[in-house]
Amino acid sequence: MPNSGVKYFEDGRWTSKEQTLEFRHTQAATMIKSGTVLDLGCGDGLFMTLLREKNVNTFGLDISEVAVNICREKKLAAQVFDFTSNELPYQEQSFDHVVMLDVLEHLYQPEKLLAEAARVAKEDIIFSVPNFNSLPARWQVLKGQVALNNKPNKGHVYWFNYEIIHTMLQKNGLVATDFRKHTFWENKFLLGGVMKFLLKMWPGLLALSFVIKAKKI
Repeated sequence: MPNSGVKYFEDGRWTSKEQTLEFRHTQAATMIKSGTVLDLGCGDGLFMTLLREKNVNTFGLDISEVAVNICREKKLAAQVFDFTSNELPYQEQSFDHVVMLDVLEHLYQPEKLLAEAARVAKEDIIFSVPNFNSLPARWQVLKGQVALNNKPNKGHVYWFNYEIIHTMLQKNGLVATDFRKHTFWENKFLLGGVMKFLLKMWPGLLALSFVIKAKKI
């Protein structure tokens, strides 16, 4: 897809809706205590706002001019940047933390951005991706439906699962220092405890998404 097509898609997305607070935002926020943060794919600035409330200095990049303008209206520092064709415009170790929340699955070559994030990060990178092989996704396919994460309105072009994440980290000289996941029904009385136990045993099957903190080996 041409870059203009991706930009058109993302501009349309941020024109029509705003982010809601999700597992990836809350978990990633707890992984950052201080320092400087580069938020890649910052969208409308929801995560940057969370960090601002913690007095953490954050700068955002996004391919969507609409999203960046929304950030600036919120007095957040952000600028337009096309992740699909350029290296990040920063020197090595420019930021303490580099964050990519549900960004990599939107790229045809996510390893390129992962490597760039590791290059400009001084301490660690934090990223989240949906689990495309989750049990609900498999069940939807068995019923002859298109799995939720694969529908066109999601804009996903790269499928991640538990094994792919570990392989990609290893290939790029990274090691996970914190690996969080969540599943369905985990907030249900009694059943929630069972689901959390099963999630530890079968993360590749039961996790809905992953939030990973990683550093260079």
